[in-house]
Amino acid sequence: KDIQYIYSNYYNKLEFARFDSNVGKFVGYTAAGVRQAEIWNKDTSYIAARRAQREAYCLNNIGNDYQAA
Repeated sequence: KDIQYIYSNYYNKLEFARFDSNVGKFVGYTAAGVRQAEIWNKDTSYIAARRAQREAYCLNNIGNDYQAA
């Protein structure tokens, strides 16, 4: 539960949208980002793929990260 997956989208060094595994959907931070987040959130397969990244990437590598620390 303490592990969080964040996927951020940037344009011109400005974050316009972000997927947060704790929220479970995309959140927009600019006008264009809000519109894009709505489009991505309607695509259930894309949201499911982002949610799966927490298990595939974060949980898979957490043991390696703790050993290195």
